[in-house]
Amino acid sequence: MFFCQREYYFQIVAFSFSDKHCKLNYIIYFGRIRIVGNIEKFKNRKIAVLCGGVSGEREVSLRSGKKVYESLISQGLNAILLDTKEEDFLTVLKTEKVDLACIMLHGRFGEDGTIQGLLEILGIPYTGSRVLASALGMNKIASKKIWLSNGIPTPKFIEIDPKGDLNAQCERIKRVFPFPLVIKPTNEGSSLGVSILKDERTFEEVLKNTIYEFNDVFVEEFIDGIQTTVGVLQLENEYKALPILELRPKGEFYDYKSKYTNGMTEFIIPANLPKQVYANTQEIAVKSFRALGCRGFARIDIIVDRDGVPFVHDANTIPGMTELSDLPAQASADGITYDQLVLHILESAFYH
Repeated sequence: MFFCQREYYFQIVAFSFSDKHCKLNYIIYFGRIRIVGNIEKFKNRKIAVLCGGVSGEREVSLRSGKKVYESLISQGLNAILLDTKEEDFLTVLKTEKVDLACIMLHGRFGEDGTIQGLLEILGIPYTGSRVLASALGMNKIASKKIWLSNGIPTPKFIEIDPKGDLNAQCERIKRVFPFPLVIKPTNEGSSLGVSILKDERTFEEVLKNTIYEFNDVFVEEFIDGIQTTVGVLQLENEYKALPILELRPKGEFYDYKSKYTNGMTEFIIPANLPKQVYANTQEIAVKSFRALGCRGFARIDIIVDRDGVPFVHDANTIPGMTELSDLPAQASADGITYDQLVLHILESAFYH
């Protein structure tokens, strides 16, 4: 049966099993049945869904957290919803005797290793990538350097020294990169602060403004091609690339507004790529995930150029889980329901 939702196009095939003793959820991993989550494992645990926070992605994080919290409650689990911006956040975390933290924080102080480090100190198991992988995934320069050292294609870039001679740096950039080019903050997600400059008329002004707002900035070559994103799930010691999602924004590029406003982007599952290019893109996504040491789940943003070469842009170690988010749609295209995906995310807290 085919469904159409929010301009996603895919075939849904679900598989589950239950009996009086336990409820198991499965996905097919290259033709083999794999357990996603045993719900009984979490019945006697108090789960805190951490969301909100203070980053520029706060509103999206609140929506992700609420959606995940509702899924946990609907499955009969003991869950609380905590906004880490609240002053009593730590007190509640301790007094509620939380057994497991489900992190749905996006951006700084949530996706960058800071909250993960706090939970390590408190001895509370948490979902998703651990401290180092979270920090690397959030820092675009660090992640790009690691990918390059592992032979993974990523767009060429030049780091900006915010205290250096800006005019000299601009001249160097214009010698190295043709227009259009891309200006990006080093430590932001959801395309916050990203600008695509078609010519040099406003280049220096936009660069100065981006440095003023974000401080850590880099300039990247523009890759003309098909924008895609690939969800990756870790299944203990194995890794699965979900169906590739092709992004066709109705604006100039896939910015914050395009990501979180209904109707601003057309989403195609599976992406319209040649068979071998499709397979290569999935393989690159898994390699990128593993190179950073990600755990459990993540989403890798990749642009496929006109020659079919996939270039990795970003790693999202805590991808959105809202009703408009990419990862749940990709999982659904692979036969994984939202509730099953949430259970898989919980399972990631126990992966090494």
